[in-house]
Amino acid sequence: MSAPVIVEATVKQTATLIFMHGLGDTGHGWSSALAAIRPPFMKVICPTAPTQPVSLNAGFRMPSWFDLKTLDIGGPEDEPGIRSARDDVHGMIQKELSAGIPANRIVLGGFSQGGALALYSALTFDQSLAGVVALSCWLPLHKQFPGAKATSDDVPIFQAHGDYDPVVPYKFGQLSASLLKSFMKNVTFKTYNGLSHSSSDEEMNDVKDIISKWVN
Repeated sequence: MSAPVIVEATVKQTATLIFMHGLGDTGHGWSSALAAIRPPFMKVICPTAPTQPVSLNAGFRMPSWFDLKTLDIGGPEDEPGIRSARDDVHGMIQKELSAGIPANRIVLGGFSQGGALALYSALTFDQSLAGVVALSCWLPLHKQFPGAKATSDDVPIFQAHGDYDPVVPYKFGQLSASLLKSFMKNVTFKTYNGLSHSSSDEEMNDVKDIISKWVN
């Protein structure tokens, strides 16, 4: 994995946001928008996924956290790739813990495939993180939950999805949220009317408010 884009805190760092981009993007795709909304004491880490062939795109090589075979609900998934990417994210969390940032001051986030990875990584981490920001995404390997869960039931999850998403179906997001609510106590699912597979000013303002609430 190439070096992540890091936006340092502007005052003494006491919190961290690790945010994973979507398929075909890089850490640069989100770093500026996140830098504009994070609290001054929060460091932002935007890693770039390794470049690898993606089955969904006819084997074309692009930045991808794991292989995507289909975006159909219940379709085959790249379990070894998802687990390997999860281990990388856990490694980034451990680095922050080693630097003195407690788990309950570390937020995981991501968009689309990156949001899927953030959800899976947070749920399978053995400490309780500050929260998960999951944008336009789904829960990977969902049939393994709640059995695969290693974290506590009260880690907050903010899931957001546009109801005009042509890439990751809105229904996919809704089904993931319903499953998460069955074994996690603090799940918010917010719909953005008319939003396609992207973000919006309204959504980013909501993300700003929720992150501030989790780490203040």
